[in-house]
Amino acid sequence: MAAATLLRGAAPGRGGSAWRWQLRAAPRHRLAHGSGCQGGDRAGGAAWACFPLRERALVRVRGPDSAPFLLGLLTNELPLPGPAADAAPPLVRAVYAHFLNVQGRTLYDVIFYGVPKHADQEPTFLLECDSSVLDALQKHLVLHKIRRKVTVEPCPELHVWAVLSRDPEEASGATLLQEHKGTAILTCDPRTARMGWRLLAQDKGSTLVPGGQLGDLRDYHRHRYLQGVPEGVHDLPPGVALPLESNLAFMNGVSFTKGCYIGQELTARTHHMGVIRKRLFPVQLSGPLPASGISPGTTVLTESGQAAGKYRAGQGDVGLALLHSEKIKGPLHIRTAGSGRVALTASVPDWWPTTTK
Repeated sequence: MAAATLLRGAAPGRGGSAWRWQLRAAPRHRLAHGSGCQGGDRAGGAAWACFPLRERALVRVRGPDSAPFLLGLLTNELPLPGPAADAAPPLVRAVYAHFLNVQGRTLYDVIFYGVPKHADQEPTFLLECDSSVLDALQKHLVLHKIRRKVTVEPCPELHVWAVLSRDPEEASGATLLQEHKGTAILTCDPRTARMGWRLLAQDKGSTLVPGGQLGDLRDYHRHRYLQGVPEGVHDLPPGVALPLESNLAFMNGVSFTKGCYIGQELTARTHHMGVIRKRLFPVQLSGPLPASGISPGTTVLTESGQAAGKYRAGQGDVGLALLHSEKIKGPLHIRTAGSGRVALTASVPDWWPTTTK
């Protein structure tokens, strides 16, 4: 495994700061400090919150044919390692992508990492996925391997961490891992700069980051939902979610110039038609919530009672909903048991680009 590396390139995912609709934009905000955050006081030196993502797992794909093999399955180009500076090891790059079925619907969302190749090593990639579909993803890869010289195996020795700045104005990460020389990979989250950094490490992540403290996982998911970033099978149900409705293009997760891949036809046609009527929007709920929360698939209604879309997933009073774009400007609500009513407000993240295509 490569020594600790830092991607110093331009922060990805910085779209225009405005949206052409007159909607309330999801603002940048300081990371919330939940009850599980240890030493969250900036005065105490906790500049970074480190979240162990136990619901994420890694698959290793290696071998001479690994690059063309993955190119035929994923929506994006490969994350080839970047150039090294002086005697430093090559930079690790990460790319966001989806595996699609033949109907063009999402099977698995992944962040995959190009591991620097040394003279005595074969090309190697790490795929980060929802841990609940780890076995299914491996079977999917093996099914399409055929006679290619590729090895597919789990990578349990590395753990996935998210690293977020306590202060959104100081999120460059220029000092991360400068003092660490162990076997760890640190790179920008490729979906959007609002999601900070991804850390793959054998050790406890918060000890590898200068000024890092262990964060409450609920704070990570709340931040993610407020930014409108889906992750895992609850947010992107396999065989149900459509990639462009799930804002795959906004999150730098698709290339419209690469070669063929499974499910490409519908995705490319939708993109070139330029019409995406529904999207996953970050939503906030207000009003008495059911003790069990809002059920996935619950219909979201306009003030007049027309269907505006469906609630997808969330945590507490924040979440994601798949909504018709033309119906989100007015008041929305969800009906709950006992004739209850929960108001729902959709917002447009400020990192989204200014065009809908």
